[in-house]
Amino acid sequence: MGNQKTNSMQEEYLSNQVEDEYLTRCVVDTSTKTFNLFSNLGNQKTVKCENTEEFMNVLNVVRTKLDDRSELVYADPLTKIAL
Repeated sequence: MGNQKTNSMQEEYLSNQVEDEYLTRCVVDTSTKTFNLFSNLGNQKTVKCENTEEFMNVLNVVRTKLDDRSELVYADPLTKIAL
């Protein structure tokens, strides 16, 4: 019985030591008003903004959440090629 309690306590301790997820990189695509967000745990999310005001609000939040500006990158703008 004591061994089971010890194992349970170890599992609880380890589960409390799980690293918090945080934003590590953001790729901003101004052409599509899209943000691709990457976390330290390898998760990726895409945020598609409906208008310019929403895009600017999200950009301001991302800028304040990232500690190192090198983590904020911009995708190359889309261009039309004349044929």
